[in-house]
Order: sequence, then C-alpha cells, then structure tokens
Amino acid sequence: MLQIKNLTITHKKDLRVILKDFQFVLNPGDKAVMIGEEGNGKSTLLKWIYDPEMIEDYAEAQGERICTGERLGYLPQELPPAEKEKTVYEYFSQNDIFWEQSPKELAQLAAQLRLPGDFFYGNQKMKTLSGGEKVKAQMAAIVMAQPTVLLLDEPSNDIDIETLEWLERFIKESACPVLFISHDETLIERTANVVIHIEQLKRKTESHYTIAKKGYCQYLAERMNRLENQEQQAYNERREEKKRQEKFRKIQQKVEHEQNAVSRQDPHGGQLLKKKMKAVKSLERRYEREAEEMTEIPETEDAIFFKIGENVKMPAGKTVLEYSLDELWTPENENGESHLLARNIFLRIRGGEKVCIVGQNGAGKTTLLKKMAQEMLRRTDIRAVYMPQNYEELLDLDQNPVEYLSMTGDKAETTKIRTYLGSLKYTADEMNHPIRELSGGQKAKVLLLKMSLSDADVLILDEPTRNFSPLSGPVIRAMLQGYQGAILSISHDRKYMEEVCTVIYRLTSEGLEKEN
Repeated sequence: MLQIKNLTITHKKDLRVILKDFQFVLNPGDKAVMIGEEGNGKSTLLKWIYDPEMIEDYAEAQGERICTGERLGYLPQELPPAEKEKTVYEYFSQNDIFWEQSPKELAQLAAQLRLPGDFFYGNQKMKTLSGGEKVKAQMAAIVMAQPTVLLLDEPSNDIDIETLEWLERFIKESACPVLFISHDETLIERTANVVIHIEQLKRKTESHYTIAKKGYCQYLAERMNRLENQEQQAYNERREEKKRQEKFRKIQQKVEHEQNAVSRQDPHGGQLLKKKMKAVKSLERRYEREAEEMTEIPETEDAIFFKIGENVKMPAGKTVLEYSLDELWTPENENGESHLLARNIFLRIRGGEKVCIVGQNGAGKTTLLKKMAQEMLRRTDIRAVYMPQNYEELLDLDQNPVEYLSMTGDKAETTKIRTYLGSLKYTADEMNHPIRELSGGQKAKVLLLKMSLSDADVLILDEPTRNFSPLSGPVIRAMLQGYQGAILSISHDRKYMEEVCTVIYRLTSEGLEKEN
C-alpha cells in the first residue's frame, strides 16, 4: 500500500501552492490516473512520491509518505541527461537485475515491446533512440526490476500504436497498483479505475483536487452533470434573491415615506411605524443570512481556449508538397555509421489536406518529417512552420515565453503576447519564468502560439497532442480540425487521427502505404 498524508507542495520561486493538504491511498488493484492542466504539478507530485529529493531544487514539500516494504518503479517524463549518454547495453547492465535475466526472458520481453531480439546489447547511445524506443527501454528496465508499485509519467508518449495496445494490457493486467499520468484519452478511458483531478483555481492562487474511484468517462459525465446542476441552482437562487431584494426595497421605501409623513400630533401612528421599521430591519437581516448561504457558482479550471490560422485560406487544388526519396537512412552516429530505413518514398499533399504518418518506433518517421520540413520551410509560395518532437530544437530555454514570442519588443506587442499567454492559463509569474522551468505542455503551448502569430498556411507537427491534458485535448483537436490550411503530422494519438486527419499513411521499409 502507498499512502500520502497531508502533503502540501509550494513552488520556491513564486511561492505558489501547487498542492494543498493532499491525502491519497493507492490500494491493490488501483489503476489511478492523474489529470489536470499543464503546469499544475502532476509530475512534481509523482517525483516526490518516488523520491522527495527529486523536487528539492524548485519546490518545498511538507507531508508524510508511507510505502514501507514497497519497491517503487518510476518512469520519468524525460530520460535523465546522464542516462542519455550511455549506450543501450550500459543502461541495462548497470542494474544487477539485468544479469539475472535469462536470454529467453530477455527475448520474450523484447518481443512484447516490439524491439529487436538483441536490443539490450546494443552499442547505440540512448539519446539517439527514437522517442518511442526510449520509453520502451525504460519500461523494459522497470519490468525487469519487478516493482510492487508502478509510477508512470507519460508512458504513452511517442510509442507506436501496437505498443500503446501492449501498454493498455500491461496496466490493466498488472498485479501491482499503478499511478500514472497520461494525455492519451483512449489509454485513460480503457485502463483507469481511479481519477485524481488536480486543478489550480482563482488565477492559480488556490489549489484544489478531486479523487474519484470510477472510470474516466463516468467521472467526466458525473462532473459535468454536477457542475451544470450546481450552476443552474446558483443562478435560480440569485434570480429569487433579486426578486426578494426588489420587494424589500419597495417595503422599505413605503415605510420610510410613511415615517417621514407622520404627524407629531399622532404618537400612536409613530409607534406603529417604528414597529414596522423594526420588522423591515429584521427582514433585511434574514435576507442577508439567506444570501450568504446561497449555492456557490461553481469554479473550474477550464480547458485552454485557443485559435490558430483564423485568416488562413488555401485553395484545395494547390500542391503543398510533392516529395520523392529513393532511400531514407538514419543520421550518422558518432562512428559515422548509418542504416537504411525505407526506400521508394513518395508523398503528395494538396491544399486543405490533413495528413498523418504512422508506423513502428524506429521506422524513421521523425527523420522523414525533418527532411520534408526542410524543403517546405525554404519555399516562398507557402508559409510553413514546424513543431518538432523535441521542443528544445526551436526553443531558447533561457528566454521567458514573452521574450521568445516577441518580434519587435514594443509595448503593444508585449501586451498582446501576455494576453494570449493568459488565455493559455499562464500566470504573470510563469510568463517571466525561463522556458526551461516550464512543463512539457507549457512549452508546447508556446510553440503553438508562435504558429498562430505567424499566420502560417502549412503546419508540420511531430506528435502535436503529446503534452496536452486530456481536458485540453478536445480543444486542440477542434482547433486543428477547423484549420483551413494543410497539416503534415506524425501521431500515435488515436483520437487525433480519427477526428483531425483526412489521410493516414504508414511508413514501412518499402515506403509510405495509404491506410484505409
């Protein structure tokens, strides 16, 4: 059993309370998902549960963590820098448990994760693996260690659809309890039986959390129904209050008028009016008490509101891309080695099409997308922008979001940028934080806002939804679905493919194959 008692976490830099008086017990059989908007402290909480020292650089925590006798298996959102420099073999062989695995067991694990049989002995550096291969490698190391509690931060990021389906089975069938963070709505819907919803209300000045022991879809439906009922009741009570106040004002005005008009020669009438005024004051106090007890209008942390390409119009027949490549090779490694990924690649995209490329991890999707992006970014007849899988390829981590987005630096532009960032749930403090201190989702928002400000008519997106909360996911998909330009993307997000993409291609060793 894993238990958290009275946990409060405070951000050191701006003294913002990320989590207050958090209480939670992870019981056997629980598959608990943490949801909430970007920057709400989900990853910070998971790190603290695994090892409180992991957050000491930027946050203070007070509370009790009880996990006596448990072996915690932790998947971080990002592979630590020191681990990236190790070869795959060095990464696995540093743990004694690796040497206890038989060749047969390693082969079975590799097969489950759709990895080559000799993967664990590879001399390729971890940093050169594809995003999905990094996740698979870390999951393999966790499985070998046989933990009794699993803590997974974005396990669905970057892994291919086949491995996503394996991950779903793994979480559902796991003998040990699982606490995980994910932005993949399909994965959450199919696996979670407990929902932990972390919110930051009142402009991120008040922390709030909800724990519901039910599936995600049921939680959302009941939450929406409860909020709608509470809101309706609150507005009904305020309408009745307005009627009461109007009635009260009329009574009060009448009594005051009679009081002013009473003759000094009529002391009896004056006494009656004093009693009337006393009754009016009593009625006023009663109405005030009732007003204090009225149902509150519910406050929630709404999903982000965002638009992109409002002024973009692209002719349906315009050729956005006509790309041919005889052979696709991996980038050369430190030894100058490269290997063939695919051959006979051809892709044509016309105006308004929303193309998605899928395929197994390591198939070369990101390598191919970068090549096509280079060609489109050079063109002058289209305005293309590129969102890489690794945001740090474009972001200056030492700048704050306002500095990064600013082109002129003048006051009017800065005000406009701050307004946009506010609509994306940034606080004034977060707008001034270096980008390196932001969460993955907050970094993604900066890049999306950059795209919006550019008025681009072609979006090149590598895993565009990977770091957005399940609550923001529908907003992002609707935004991209309504975009009037062309989109070329890579994704393993099943809802994104279903709702946004008009054409899906699978990258294989023999090129791009159109899927039905």
